[in-house]
Amino acid sequence: MALRVATLMDPIEKIKIAGDSTFALLLEAQARGHELSYFTPDKMAMLDGRVFATAQPLKVRDQQGDHFTLGEAKRVELGQAFDVVLMRQDPPFDLAYISATHLLDRIHPKTLVINDPAEVRNAPEKMFVTEFPELMPPTLLARDLDEIKRFRTAHGDIVMKPLYGKGGEAVFLLRREDLNFGSLYDLFAATFKEPWVVQKFLPAVKDGDKRIILVDGEFAGAINRVPAPDDLRSNMVRGGVPKATDLSKREREICERIGPSLRERGLLFVGIDVIDGYLTEINVTSPTGIRAIKNFGGPDIAALIWDKVESRRGARRKAG
Repeated sequence: MALRVATLMDPIEKIKIAGDSTFALLLEAQARGHELSYFTPDKMAMLDGRVFATAQPLKVRDQQGDHFTLGEAKRVELGQAFDVVLMRQDPPFDLAYISATHLLDRIHPKTLVINDPAEVRNAPEKMFVTEFPELMPPTLLARDLDEIKRFRTAHGDIVMKPLYGKGGEAVFLLRREDLNFGSLYDLFAATFKEPWVVQKFLPAVKDGDKRIILVDGEFAGAINRVPAPDDLRSNMVRGGVPKATDLSKREREICERIGPSLRERGLLFVGIDVIDGYLTEINVTSPTGIRAIKNFGGPDIAALIWDKVESRRGARRKAG
């Protein structure tokens, strides 16, 4: 059964397809015979409660620099024109992102949106994870100087990062006696209106920050991301090196603990980050890592995701 699939994403000409999970999903959907379309967040509109987008038919090829062909742009009503919308807009998780989730709320679940837009809106990566404090390192969300000082006194070396940051941006390690603390506090206070994340530093990050993918609440695959020798951050866009990995007993327990909550929320495609057995983030907006996992001999997670999507759409059509 061919599905009409639209992908909400950032400009397709700018992606680096070798590591792009959205592109992997598009390749798999096309291989299955689904009809692809593409639009960017700025091309959405709502008129009298109905959601429209200026979308273009899309063909994809696994050739960097010649990886897509777009057809004629047409204004369509999302809830009528498509069976599935992939919400793959990259963070920052800001008011523009939140607005997009509200618009997509109007068509879901009649048109299946992956991930559920209301649950994406209610699950900011660095805040949703705090629902599982027993799995996390000591973590403070605050912008109050006295709170942060107390946390630093209790835990020594700390990491500070923006609550709504992305891709390793503005992540700082502060040692117990670091004299830059005051200046960094002033910089964060002037830059970010919201609280920021303060966590106990985990020295084992030098051995890797594991990205684990869950599909419909079940473990699907993992890759270890090892930071460059001169950097704290393991994100591959920051120079982190991917390496094959297996899950430890503790990491399987983490997946089993959070999986039911992900499934209940309609968060079909999720990437979690684990350092030294501690859960640090739950990524629900536009998770990455599935091409790297496959390249290192792991499962084809794009295929697993489309199996789930096709099952849901099939069941919904039969019920109708």
